[in-house]
Amino acid sequence: MDLALLRTFVTVHRAGSFTRAAALLGLSQPAVTSQIRTLEQQLGRPLFLRQARGVTPTSIGDELAHKAAPHLDALVEITETGLDDDSSLRTLHLAGPPEFTAERALPALTALIGEDGPGFALRASFGNAEETLEGLSAGHHDLAISTARPRGALLTATALCDEEHVLVAAPHWAEMIGAGQPDPKPEPALEHVPVVEVHESLPFVSRYWASVFDSRPAAPGTVIVPDLRAVLACAVAGAGLAVLPRYLCTGALERGEIVALHEPAVPPLRTYFLVVRTGTLAMPHIARAHEWLQRVSADWC
Repeated sequence: MDLALLRTFVTVHRAGSFTRAAALLGLSQPAVTSQIRTLEQQLGRPLFLRQARGVTPTSIGDELAHKAAPHLDALVEITETGLDDDSSLRTLHLAGPPEFTAERALPALTALIGEDGPGFALRASFGNAEETLEGLSAGHHDLAISTARPRGALLTATALCDEEHVLVAAPHWAEMIGAGQPDPKPEPALEHVPVVEVHESLPFVSRYWASVFDSRPAAPGTVIVPDLRAVLACAVAGAGLAVLPRYLCTGALERGEIVALHEPAVPPLRTYFLVVRTGTLAMPHIARAHEWLQRVSADWC
């Protein structure tokens, strides 16, 4: 059987769409369709049910994917590592959200490399949850950190840690709205404070308002910057209020550069997941990094 057909099949299975698989493989959509049809003819069984939006694997398709995917991933690893027995240094491709990966995961992994020697080389890339999981499914990454738990059996997710979200602003904003005074519903006073966010949809502020105030924020985003570290810098500079992970703003809070505008009884939390392609933890360098991140993450909560 042609391994290229199996590779295309596994990519379609992971992507859930001929179109998305074609983009991941660098092929045309008709070429992907033709390869899947050829494989189905060789097996004498349908592998996917075609639907209006994407495809759904048949039971035979699921069984084949679960058996074939780990072996295909191992073959890709061999080709990337090389066949030189004298070279045992493998590359770990890590992907995740930029702030958490840069502030948490990368220092932990580089410390591991520094302590035990270069058991593996490290390459990192940043992206949102959808991009990260799609890249992992396609084999572009070995290990992913995601705020979304993936569906299906071809990706395996382990809860890594929770981050607490804090509503903050520069001290003069807190004084202006009377932050710190007993007030079960402080959100009306917050309507007049500018908002600093990572996107116009206000993902962090909206999630905080829904969780804590059971409402939607009234003020639009005044400053939009696509990195939480930049959001923190703008909040420190007095641009307005922001919702930030506590780990990212603890230093600024301790220095008094920003203050918490509200301390809810139950703060909003967001869970990070450590995700691999099912079966790839048999590879020592992936298993080593996976186990290490789980161990050190106990101090991140």
